[in-house]
Order: sequence, then C-alpha cells, then structure tokens
Amino acid sequence: MDVVSDAISAVHLGHPRFHRLRTSGSWCARLDPYDGAGFYVVLKGHCWLLTDGSAPLPLGVGDAVLLPHGTGHVIADLPVDAAAAKKKAVPFEQWLVETASQTQPDSYETEVLCGKYWLDCSRMHPLMAELPEVVHLPSRVGSHLELRAAIDLLAGELDEMRPGSCVALPSLLDLLLVYIIRAWMTEAPSGTWPRVLGDPVAAAALRALHSDPAAPWSNDRLAAAAGVSRPTLARRFTTLVGRPPMAYLTWWRVIRAATLLRDTPDTLATIAGRVGYGSPYALSHAFQREFGTTPGRYRAQAAKRSADVETN
Repeated sequence: MDVVSDAISAVHLGHPRFHRLRTSGSWCARLDPYDGAGFYVVLKGHCWLLTDGSAPLPLGVGDAVLLPHGTGHVIADLPVDAAAAKKKAVPFEQWLVETASQTQPDSYETEVLCGKYWLDCSRMHPLMAELPEVVHLPSRVGSHLELRAAIDLLAGELDEMRPGSCVALPSLLDLLLVYIIRAWMTEAPSGTWPRVLGDPVAAAALRALHSDPAAPWSNDRLAAAAGVSRPTLARRFTTLVGRPPMAYLTWWRVIRAATLLRDTPDTLATIAGRVGYGSPYALSHAFQREFGTTPGRYRAQAAKRSADVETN
C-alpha cells in the first residue's frame, strides 16, 4: 500500500460511530477527551467549535472538521469562551438524548453529521501524529472536490435510507477520513509529511518500502529504486523523515506486524514472513524492543480493545 493508506490502516479500528443531529434555539454540548478521532460535517445552518486554549471556530454549511487526537471540545449554537462553556455546556451524550426528543424536523435551524473513528494509538505513524489538534476544511467553491463529493453522497444516504445504506454509510465515512487527510496535506505544504511525500526521492523510497516491506531491502537496492545514489538517498530521506531508510524500514515492519496481529488470525511465523523477518524469534525480539511486550500479549490486548470498540 501507499504511505497514507498504511498510516490510516495501522490505527483504524472497527466501523465509525456517527449521529445526525438536528437542533434549534440555544444549545451547547461538551465532549471530553477520548481515544479516537472526532469529526463534524455541517449539513444545514451553522455552529461553533471550541477547544481548550483556542478561539471559537465558526462552522458553516459544507464545512468539515476532524479532531484527529480525540481532543475534548465544546460545540454550540453561538461563540462561547471557556468560562461560559464550563457553566453552560451539557455532556454530549445528554445532548444527544435531548436533540433526539425534539419534534417538527422541518423547523430545525442546524443539522450536523458527527461521530468518531476508533483508533489504536499505541504506535501511530508520524504522518497521523503530525495532524493538528483541529483540521478545519471550510466549504469553498472549487476546493477539495473529492471531499465535497463525499459529503454530498453522505447527505444523500442520510436523507433517504436506501438498500445497502448500512454498508454504504460506514464506507463513505471511512472515505471521508481519507479525503480530509488528503485535503490537509494540500493545505499544509510546510508540514513535515506533506514535504516528505512531495519530495520525489523520499516519496519514491517510501512507495517502494510500503509496497513490499518484506523484500530484502538494502540501502543500495532502495537507492536504485528511487533512482539516486546511496549518499543522496541517505541524506534526503534522513533529513525529511527523521531517521535513516533502514531504520524506518525496521520500525515499519514491526508496526505492520502489530497491525497483522490485531487484524488477522495468522501465526507469528506467517506474520514474520509477511513483514520480512526470517523467524518468529527474530520478529518477537524486535517487537518486544519496540512495544515493550510480547506479540502474544499484544494480540490479547488488541482483541480486548477491539471487543470494547464493538460494544460501545
């Protein structure tokens, strides 16, 4: 896979949870910090988002917001400061019950699609870790057409529950996450990973490593795949990514092994072969050095986390 796909897949758990909120009048809700990534898409009207230490952020129709690190926040009909939010905001779950009990849907002033992606943040790819506390993508004519199309498709599925909607909605929400991250990368050209993936040498090397992490890579072979000399690859890759190519590969192989332990029933021997280790022992040693636990214990803990996600 490519770097962005791998970075998302490494942390993504289960199906996203979502709600369609319709409300009017004065309202203010608080969501405490949590493990995962929250999102909002404004379908009608407007609202305001407030995180600790930031100014209230206005959100209008078509705006998309991602809170990739599960930051606690307040969402309200009007801008509020931290002091007012502390007094006025009700817990988010309570607000969900209150909005669900409202009648006369045609009179709703504000409609918001919101929810969360469940993430395993035990070893997050630096691309995901670099995402800011709030990714705000305002609706602008001609901007981020793929994201706008995904939002339109989501709104259409919500307006009319058609055959297959139970499959289509979670899939569209997963697509929304990909498009938001893509859009952020185009809006943050000075960020580390937008620069990494915009550099032809580093990007080519990463594509090669991520497409086949089990291959017998060496600095010489990777430099040939990137079309540059070994010193050029070492200098460009290390400067941009923050670690030498083979160190990155070793790290990524262990992260990939953790994903396979979490998501498949494959034996440790099978997983070792899939990520480029010659034996289960060699993988287990590298895994314990990175995660501080054995592959077997990690798998058991991951199974418990996944079960908790399914029941919440």
